[in-house]
Amino acid sequence: MATVTAATYLTLLRTLLVPVFAVLAILYGTSVKNGNPVETYHWWAVAVFTVAALTDYADGVIARRYNQRTPLGAFLDPIADKLLILTAILILSILPWGINWAIPLWFVGLVILRDAIVWGGIAVLHFLNCQVKIEPHWTGKTCTVLLMVTVAWTGLKVIPLSPIYPTVVTACFVILATSQSIRQGIGQLQQTGPQCVTEQANGQ
Repeated sequence: MATVTAATYLTLLRTLLVPVFAVLAILYGTSVKNGNPVETYHWWAVAVFTVAALTDYADGVIARRYNQRTPLGAFLDPIADKLLILTAILILSILPWGINWAIPLWFVGLVILRDAIVWGGIAVLHFLNCQVKIEPHWTGKTCTVLLMVTVAWTGLKVIPLSPIYPTVVTACFVILATSQSIRQGIGQLQQTGPQCVTEQANGQ
């Protein structure tokens, strides 16, 4: 049975906060679209997103400091991050929170493409019966932080600079993190590839 640690509970909390944020964000975006912004929805959405983002930092600190790194946590953490980030950028792209406060569609497509490549690679390795090791890398964590900064920058609407600036910087790190994930996947395939292919051919 998988061990559920305090760090993992924080990850689960982040996952549960995603639909709460989504409802508030959609309600605010709709009110902006109708020309009657309800700022209560705005600030509640920002607050929920902030708490969710802070749990990402907190679960990592707890896992490292108290040696609570587990396979379950390593698996759930990136999923929770992706759910939160994809939900936020999709809503802020489709239902902008104001004039010039939208995340461009090309950026949403880039993030989705990255996730498709990463999870597609994991699926291929599993299909070949290869041992898949999900190893966090600084490029991926930096990318996650920058994605959250981009969402916060766009959502807060109090910074005088256009959200295109953090969006472009984050896009560069999305590409860098994707390249690193591809290298890791190829490395794992090279290490265990022949054995995996043999087992797959033998139907094991």
